[in-house]
Amino acid sequence: MRIRFDQLTQSLKNQSTSLYTFSGNEPLLIQEATDQVRAGARQQGYTERELFTVDQHFNWSDLLNAGNNRSLFGDRKFIEIRIPSGKPGKEGSKAIEAYCKALPPDTMTLVTLPRIDKQGQASKWFKTLESAGAFIPLYPIDRNQLPEWLSQRLAGQHQKTTPATLQFLADRLEGNLLAAHQEMQKLALLYPSGELSFDQVKDVVLNVARYDVYQLADALISGDSQRYNRILSGLQGEGTAPLLILATLTEQIRQLITIRRGLNSGQSPDQLLLKARIWGERQKTVLTAAKRTSLQTLLQKLCQAALIDRIIKGVAQGDVWDELLQLGLPVIDHHS
Repeated sequence: MRIRFDQLTQSLKNQSTSLYTFSGNEPLLIQEATDQVRAGARQQGYTERELFTVDQHFNWSDLLNAGNNRSLFGDRKFIEIRIPSGKPGKEGSKAIEAYCKALPPDTMTLVTLPRIDKQGQASKWFKTLESAGAFIPLYPIDRNQLPEWLSQRLAGQHQKTTPATLQFLADRLEGNLLAAHQEMQKLALLYPSGELSFDQVKDVVLNVARYDVYQLADALISGDSQRYNRILSGLQGEGTAPLLILATLTEQIRQLITIRRGLNSGQSPDQLLLKARIWGERQKTVLTAAKRTSLQTLLQKLCQAALIDRIIKGVAQGDVWDELLQLGLPVIDHHS
């Protein structure tokens, strides 16, 4: 059964399940969620704890034996299973299915997984795990959600600030949730409860944003030129390889070309998005970008990407970072 993270406290209070599974790639969210389950287990008397971390040498019979072995003192047991790869393998899949079909008595089990792709979610072991207990997906806090998340953190420490200051915080802390959490704690230590001014926040919060090339591609297609410039500067400062950035942006431009050509020939947008392997929330953004940008502009950008590739390889002259900036800006111009 899938539940939201904000339903976890009530589930633990009701003792409605003895199996919890978390899936996500954000360390802070995983840490906070697992801490909450551990605390709930202790309150319910699960005092004996066993931890299993699954790697290629893991013996799955150890897990099954742990579930079958009762404590000599009759203590309730808390079993934690970490599968960092998200791929238990053939033997592991069977072991998980067997474990879930006969959950051990007087035992609470916590399974932590990275974010599982659609193929993995269709597997039998995952479906068995999901249906046998509470499954809580811990998705990243995206840029649009970050101001509200920061506001909730401040409220938890009896502080608040203006929407403009929250947006300033979000811009500085994007892509590094653990750092965002630490900065909130810093504000709690330095200032009393109540309203925080922009200057107070600005003086404390460092620019600790951590960007990746996929965020740059998102800025490219969403039409946010300021964000594109900021992320590109951040990637340069972090020493990200220009070739990796170029490859990601070029792939995005190729996708837009495929969709723009299809739209020009009257093809169905849904079919075009499927062909370009674009899923979920990105579909609307990518389709809007393709409609906004002419095929001629996109083809020009592809030629510019080829020039940047030659500059990186040393067979053409030019400033790589300036060219990367120019590569993105015309594409994300709403008036192009």
